Amino acid sequence: MRFLQNLGSNVFKGSLLTAVLAGSLASVSAVYAEPLVRISTSYGSFTIELFDEAAPDTVSNFLGYVDRGDYARSLFHRSETDFVVQAGAYQWQRDCITGMDPATCSVSAIPSQGNVRNEPGASNTRGTLAMAKLGGAPDSATSQWFVNLADNTGLDEQNGGFTVFAQVLGDGLAVADAINDLQVINVGGEAQQLPVRGFDAFQNELPVEANLVLINMHRVERFSSAVNVFEYGTALLNTSVDAGELGHLSLNMRLIDDGPELVFEIIPDSIVPLAIEPAGKGVFDAADQRLRLPQVELNDNGQVSVINNVVMRLTDAGQLRFVVESYEE
Repeated sequence: MRFLQNLGSNVFKGSLLTAVLAGSLASVSAVYAEPLVRISTSYGSFTIELFDEAAPDTVSNFLGYVDRGDYARSLFHRSETDFVVQAGAYQWQRDCITGMDPATCSVSAIPSQGNVRNEPGASNTRGTLAMAKLGGAPDSATSQWFVNLADNTGLDEQNGGFTVFAQVLGDGLAVADAINDLQVINVGGEAQQLPVRGFDAFQNELPVEANLVLINMHRVERFSSAVNVFEYGTALLNTSVDAGELGHLSLNMRLIDDGPELVFEIIPDSIVPLAIEPAGKGVFDAADQRLRLPQVELNDNGQVSVINNVVMRLTDAGQLRFVVESYEE
């Protein structure tokens, strides 16, 4: 990939060794044998390690939803205190306004790709992910999944056992705990314990996007807790940005041209409004049309380095395209 060349051999020659010796890597970063997925939410990101040997059919099923983009702008629709937070039932479309066709706004159900066979084995301990299913139907899991927020080992025996297929890495469980602390409301359907933020039941009949905990997912090659991470294998830059009037956003940018200029394009379906302000976030300045990222971690086939003060100029507002202008080693 020419991106490696364009960022310069001087960036990578000895940069990893220098960073390690200087202690300048601001995140934990490690390689795992199992598949990894980074889950971005309104309360921050966390990475999960998938158990593709213990639950191969379940992992394949889950990754199918991830790779098709079915979980892009999905939402947490269930939260039970000190028990679980659950997602995978709905995608968010947009706020409904007067006269709008309800089919084109609010939520839409994530299309089922068929049932997956039950694969019980690993225990439903705190920090694991398991598939949701219908009562009395062990092999009825489709798209819905949940994070165990306690040692829910009783689920190991119920309904044939709930299939555990992943675990949260690092301190990522703090994100799920923050979601679990939110107010819940009943809006019907699967969302009878919907976690919401900034929602006033006396003033609002139904929640809007600003009230929801939205989600985006993508595969990653390494576990990292850095806010801004670029991976060569996927050509994706995952970042969090202060976008001014648009608020704080988590989003992915895809590298679409790596020479002679480095051109990135924001993936609209990856945009998640943030309820937090992550340390190390980027800032977009509407006055000069530039996005500035204080630090970006580069992951390249097991090698990690860091570049600083990355400046990207908006060149095509319609396509949300940016050109890298400068950076510092």
